[in-house]
Amino acid sequence: MKTVVLGMSGGVDSAVSAWLLKKQGYNVVALFMHNWEETDDGCCTAAQDYEDVKRVSDKLSIPYYSVNFAKEYRERVFSYFLDEYKRGRTPNPDVLCNREIKFGPFLQYAKALGADYIATGHYCGILHDGETHYLLKAKDSDKDQTYFLNQLSQAQLSNVLFPLADVEKSEVRRIADELGLVNAKKKDSTGICFIGERNFRKFLQNYLPNQCGQIVDVNGNAVGEHIGLMYYTLGQRRGLGLGGTTEGQGRWFVVDKDLVNNRLIVSHGDESVLLSRSLTASGINWIPSCPAKQFNCKAKFRYRQSEQDVSVNVLDDGRAEVSFREKQRAVTPGQFVVFYDGDRCLGGGVIDEVYK
Repeated sequence: MKTVVLGMSGGVDSAVSAWLLKKQGYNVVALFMHNWEETDDGCCTAAQDYEDVKRVSDKLSIPYYSVNFAKEYRERVFSYFLDEYKRGRTPNPDVLCNREIKFGPFLQYAKALGADYIATGHYCGILHDGETHYLLKAKDSDKDQTYFLNQLSQAQLSNVLFPLADVEKSEVRRIADELGLVNAKKKDSTGICFIGERNFRKFLQNYLPNQCGQIVDVNGNAVGEHIGLMYYTLGQRRGLGLGGTTEGQGRWFVVDKDLVNNRLIVSHGDESVLLSRSLTASGINWIPSCPAKQFNCKAKFRYRQSEQDVSVNVLDDGRAEVSFREKQRAVTPGQFVVFYDGDRCLGGGVIDEVYK
């Protein structure tokens, strides 16, 4: 009997994944990752999550373990998260968390436990074709999480199982309810990977100093004051403290950040200033390999977005120039551009420059 070490979070998706794997005849071992140290604000739910893991594992009669990767998370993910904000960018730590933790030290620890495979509760699929491994979109397109897995390597994907590839979220809830699992109705986790939901501004203040500055319109006229460029992202409307406009032209929104002068640039009315035609991305990871030096495909510039038609030009230094068939709104440096060909996720990279 093959052994699968499953990353169990305390949520319903990984719980049902354990049941599905056991039903398929695997010897399932649950492994809970404690990746963030508890704080005084009461937002970290690791203790309660681990209790849910224990209760689900007991219900399914599978062994469970807990492992602490807080040091690795802080060094490999959280430091990057803070560095990106210092640069005025908007990072996506969940992508890095998958590459550096869930498919990093977790994978090594699972092998030490004797795992033939590892598994997670991600909504995506995997195709193992000999020595080549393809990352596929999930049946439930609304929950598909390939965007967050775009940085995984062939080695990391080589012995992975994704039990929820062909299971829709509603079915996951139904199975959990029928099994009487304690987390059947537990709400999905949101917020920063392993850190969870919290007052984001208050949280960042613990690690990065505030640097207040002017809010100016596109003509350079001062219209207000910001509390720190790190708290704002392109296209943002809420939380600017500017209200509407005297001319009734709609709410203010963020257009750009002037890091040199510590100014937040805003506009209102016409949103064409947010539109861009292309981008340059770095840190490109191809799954399993680069299709060609130049090719057309689909792409997403943020998780909750429909796929867009793009042309990709791969540069000699490994970066990629990505041109859009239709102009895109609020494409944001620090986020990931992720490429698709049909059901296959081709990989992705970090958005560095956006061209309007």
